[in-house]
Amino acid sequence: QVQLVESGGGLVQAGGSLRLSCAASGRSLSRSATGWFRQAPGKEREFVAAISWSGGNTYYEDSVKGRFTISRDNAKNTVYLQMNSLKPEDTAVYYCAARRPYTVITYTVAYEYDYWGQGTQVTVSS
Repeated sequence: QVQLVESGGGLVQAGGSLRLSCAASGRSLSRSATGWFRQAPGKEREFVAAISWSGGNTYYEDSVKGRFTISRDNAKNTVYLQMNSLKPEDTAVYYCAARRPYTVITYTVAYEYDYWGQGTQVTVSS
């Protein structure tokens, strides 16, 4: 079993930046695909970004391409989401998710992830 804890959320003005962290405990994430999802009030949870276990492949939702960057540090058992040029429509609770190791995944599909964090609030003011 793995536990995921997100941090780094907060209130920022439009155009600002935040870096979210997803720290894992219980076992290593080094062989697990990991993703970020978000859920705004009244909306369904949506895919934001994902990274392969090696870090060699990354995937982004179209609206965040060029603004968000996902990365991982397997030595620290942590995955990051650098968010630049934030917009009010980025306001949501952001969740980190991980797949069990050594398994294939469709990165953009929430139900294919096995472990989830509790979420961190990101609020972007206009």
